Amino acid sequence: MIKNERPVGPVVAFEGAVFPTGRTLTGTHVRLEKIDLERHGAALWGQMARQDRLWDYLFETPPKDEAEFLAGLSVSALRADWCGYAVCLLDGTAVGYAFYLNIVPAMGTIEVGNINFSPALQRTPAATEAMFLMMQEAFALGNRRYEWKCNALNAPSRRAAQRLGFSWEGIFRQHYVVKGRNRDTAWLAMTDHEWPALNAAFHTWLSSENFDEAGNQRQALRDLTAPCRVASDPDQPV
Repeated sequence: MIKNERPVGPVVAFEGAVFPTGRTLTGTHVRLEKIDLERHGAALWGQMARQDRLWDYLFETPPKDEAEFLAGLSVSALRADWCGYAVCLLDGTAVGYAFYLNIVPAMGTIEVGNINFSPALQRTPAATEAMFLMMQEAFALGNRRYEWKCNALNAPSRRAAQRLGFSWEGIFRQHYVVKGRNRDTAWLAMTDHEWPALNAAFHTWLSSENFDEAGNQRQALRDLTAPCRVASDPDQPV
């Protein structure tokens, strides 16, 4: 090494990732379909109507009616730089949605966000599988980094991110003004180096052998993903 040479990072052989196409992603519990307001809109509203708390930490205010809900969702669905999925049960019922955003193929970075899961989907294996399918697709497209960002006050989102294997990266203070209020943003991420171990953890958790006859898990996903994380949220149990 040349004396006093400063570190500049390792050389990366990377030719870029592929922008997501919105192709259908199918699992054991759910099918993710590219959002189509005509096909999914009414069903999503049926699941989310009068559930104002779902919008507490989103950028939008709770919609007053179906027309307002569809108008807001269409803004996200029509963005050329985002890619949105309706989360559908295997019978076709749409019960939530999630988006890829901040997609930068040249750098191999992509974020999952604008997540809105109805009460019917929350805290179910189907919800976990939906997140797994989006992770799996993101890394299959060649991304190096998969991000999760949320309002720092959104404790359930931070708990979910850590359970899913995202590593803590910190808080961006005074990041946004949302609905007239300050928003500090919690940042978490996983990388392609961590993905093989996380992928194995999800396969173990989602396997039928991991659930008893009553549907209770035998191993917690948090315990399976914990060894894969490089840093933990200081406000969440390890």
